[in-house]
Amino acid sequence: MDARTETDVAHVAAAIGDPSRAKVLLALAGGGALSASALAAEAGVSNSTVSGHLARLLDARLLTVELDGRHRYYRLATTDVARALEQLALIARPLPVRSLNADTRAKALLRARLCYDHLAGRLGVAVMSALQEREILAAERTGSGGGGPVAGAGGTAAGSPDVAYVLTAHGRQELAAFGVETDRLPRRRASVRYCVDWAEQRHHLAGALGAALTTRLFDLEWLRHGKYRRVVHLTDAGREGLATTFGVRGDQVE
Repeated sequence: MDARTETDVAHVAAAIGDPSRAKVLLALAGGGALSASALAAEAGVSNSTVSGHLARLLDARLLTVELDGRHRYYRLATTDVARALEQLALIARPLPVRSLNADTRAKALLRARLCYDHLAGRLGVAVMSALQEREILAAERTGSGGGGPVAGAGGTAAGSPDVAYVLTAHGRQELAAFGVETDRLPRRRASVRYCVDWAEQRHHLAGALGAALTTRLFDLEWLRHGKYRRVVHLTDAGREGLATTFGVRGDQVE
């Protein structure tokens, strides 16, 4: 086998495998940039200790660093890093909840959170389901079962055959009316992708379209950031708007 086709999975896995480094990565999984001192607080370690962890994550190409004058800010290197963290969470055992604050945060993350720059959790899965039910997205098989549409709609489950989601012509019109111009999505990134949501075991919308749709929800003030990192909340206007526009029911997101 050509050596250029091999990847050093062990190097990346070892970088993620330390509990403090994992906390650093998860703190950045909502797509923002944080200083070393903020990441030290998230990881529960000293500033001197976190510098070594950050160096390890930079070496593994999991982080990038941005300079702003004398300050340095860290963020995930690519959306694929956030995607990988979401996939690892599918096979990871849950952390024990030892306080009321931890329980509140855990429930909030399950309900609605950011997976880098797109919506995840129960709310993200409900939106993905609604986009299929409204025929804005169509699911097509990509595995050994051959092409063609996937029967049924509504948030394909993690155990289903491989699928690809296609934006329909009707969907382009619907999203344009909603304020998401799909012909202006950045071409450097796949327009329609999905993540298997670790909490719901179903798909939520990723890719450039997932990011654009989430941005629009914030612009409309249908979403707001919570007090915990990555957590977002659906506002009253958002609850009504999603129901009217896409048919997302309240019982799907509570």
